[in-house]
Amino acid sequence: MPLEIKPMTALALWRDVTMEGVRADTPDLTQRQLAILLHVYLVPPPHTVRGLARTLKVTKPAITRALDTLGRLGLLKRRRDEEDRRNVLVQRTVKGSVFLSDFGDRVADAASALEPA
Repeated sequence: MPLEIKPMTALALWRDVTMEGVRADTPDLTQRQLAILLHVYLVPPPHTVRGLARTLKVTKPAITRALDTLGRLGLLKRRRDEEDRRNVLVQRTVKGSVFLSDFGDRVADAASALEPA
């Protein structure tokens, strides 16, 4: 059965997760960067710049800018598709896996605080 929460409670949960991220001194990601990161880690590969742009309904340059930052942070990496050199593949990294594991822990901890004792 899905957990049902009221909108203000959901916002408080998001605030708590965000505050813990700030306190943990983790990279300060935009919504777009976080959406890309979550998609790449939660949806089976392959992932391409073109496919991410289509999924998020934004331009390829917007995806490229987000990937530039995520790449500098070591959370994702890009490489040219050897089978179709027109495609750029977006791949997971160990650092990105650790980041999202920690993020998931923060979400779970904040959500558990919402459940009745």
